[in-house]
Amino acid sequence: MHITWKGENDLEKEGQMPQYLWVPGATTVGIVCRDGVILASEKRVSYGYLVVSRGGKKVFKIADHIGAACAGLVSDMQILVREVEAYANLYSMDVGRPISVRSAAKLMSNLLFANRLAPLITQTIVGGIDDEGASLYVLDVLGSVIPDKFAAVGSGTEIAMGVLEESYREGLSIEEGRELVVRAIKSAISRDVMSGDGIDFLFITKDGTREESIKF
Repeated sequence: MHITWKGENDLEKEGQMPQYLWVPGATTVGIVCRDGVILASEKRVSYGYLVVSRGGKKVFKIADHIGAACAGLVSDMQILVREVEAYANLYSMDVGRPISVRSAAKLMSNLLFANRLAPLITQTIVGGIDDEGASLYVLDVLGSVIPDKFAAVGSGTEIAMGVLEESYREGLSIEEGRELVVRAIKSAISRDVMSGDGIDFLFITKDGTREESIKF
């Protein structure tokens, strides 16, 4: 039996487009405020031109003072966050104090780098508050760790980042930060077809974590 593989040029001549692996889009945002950190992401889970879910959750609590927000394959997000949460709990029981935000980000980085040959397809923002104050870290698929005051990842990054860069300032209150995050994600949703259907929030302050969800 002889199998003939059609190249991209052959498919274009026949009026067909080649098939590629679709990576789900997202608009995920994190900012550092005066009183803590806000992590947020829209709700849509898409695969190519298909909307798989309008209620996907891409924001996760890792510990009482640390959270993560992701963009990419939902299964990979869940596996990664579950592992980091387990290690954070083990650290707390072993050392007798909560893991720091920086250590949690580095732990996630090590897990991502260890899987670099079969990578977890997710971009992640890790944020929280500890003895050093509020902090935020951005991680790519291979585990690079970049500290920042505000960040956006996913298919709506360019639009959301434009809003954040124009309006972000240090010392924002949680309420002001929430308004900025909503504006940034709504702007991305209006132009990015892979994002939409609402926003999930995780607010992290010295008093603990609080979740909120809105739909539109």
